[in-house]
Amino acid sequence: MIDKNEFLSISAQCRLLGVNRTRVYYKPNPLVKDETILANRLYEVWLESPFYGYRRLTATLAREGFTLNHKRVVRLMKSMKIRALYPLPNLSKSDGSCVYPYLLRDVVIESPNQVWATDLTYIKLPTGFVYLMALIDIYSRKIVAWGVSNTMNAAFCITVLNEALLNFQAPEIMNTDQGSQYTSALWIEVLALKFIKISMDGKGRWADNIYVERLWRTIKYEHVYIYSCETIKALKSSLAPYIDFYNNKRLHQSLDYHTPNEVYQGSWKAKSLVHYSKKERDQ
Repeated sequence: MIDKNEFLSISAQCRLLGVNRTRVYYKPNPLVKDETILANRLYEVWLESPFYGYRRLTATLAREGFTLNHKRVVRLMKSMKIRALYPLPNLSKSDGSCVYPYLLRDVVIESPNQVWATDLTYIKLPTGFVYLMALIDIYSRKIVAWGVSNTMNAAFCITVLNEALLNFQAPEIMNTDQGSQYTSALWIEVLALKFIKISMDGKGRWADNIYVERLWRTIKYEHVYIYSCETIKALKSSLAPYIDFYNNKRLHQSLDYHTPNEVYQGSWKAKSLVHYSKKERDQ
């Protein structure tokens, strides 16, 4: 509608038409010649290494001869809706709504179902990170329930908890960290309905849940790092027989070379455990 050869000036024409002059003078830049090629290659590199962030992607593409900077890579990643896959910080940060005191200091644990403990850990797959949750009976070290999910929300944790409560006698005490899953109202409600006392680790005190930390080390070094899995389904299928082995066949030095299931069922009586005594914390 704007005619640059008209006797009226462009400013006058814009005023008559109610058009901003910047829209008339603006000339869109033509698409960069290699933009599509760059975007395709960026996506290929990201698929090969989904844990690469914009810095590594920029460096990789620069080594291949592309002229670019990190701002351009960030823009393309946003437009393509891709990002590096890695465990995000503070995923288990407490919301502060339902924090309970730590109840296990110098408590003698002398029977099954006296204390259960739980936590989450992450496992890296080619497609990203997934989360493993396990509930263990502290006295026997038996895994009473476990699950794998690509999220670590409260609903997933409650599903694992309900499975344990369905198959085993409820514990007297449940010990967790102060993660948002375990301070959520839904988690607390399930425990309260079963009259289970709630114990939570002190902030930053990973040793308060040392038995679960040792379990993660065992599972990862004895199984996960040896048998690589491509998908969540494959990981679940792989973990199931190992956890059965862990509960029923693996001999534990701390249980005088008995299995967790033998101790849990009472065929061998474990020595009384002073939970996280000063001597054990100092070791």
